[in-house]
Amino acid sequence: MKRTGPTNYLIIRLARELRKAGNENNAKVWHRVAELILRPTRKRVEVNLSKINRYAKENEIVVVPGKVLGSGTLDKPVTVAALSFSKGAILKIKSAGGKAITISELLKENPKGSRVRIMI
Repeated sequence: MKRTGPTNYLIIRLARELRKAGNENNAKVWHRVAELILRPTRKRVEVNLSKINRYAKENEIVVVPGKVLGSGTLDKPVTVAALSFSKGAILKIKSAGGKAITISELLKENPKGSRVRIMI
């Protein structure tokens, strides 16, 4: 039988941590993020900064269960947590006064998952 699902052990470990935090803190948002990062790589989301700028509010926390790309502009400070970032995206987020962090860092900062928006 062929193994399915992600083979990257870091992704699998992150999904386990997210599910554990979701169970301990009764935070369904972490269960949804774990479900989205366990998708196959070809179905994982890629979000441009223009979409984050359009839908996120100022000083909001946005989780991208995939990669953040640098296309577009960002004109408000937003904390963005993702699996990975392009170099251009990191520069634009920091120049707008925001933060670019990993999902595991966000999980440590905000284990209850309050005021987190998932961007797909």
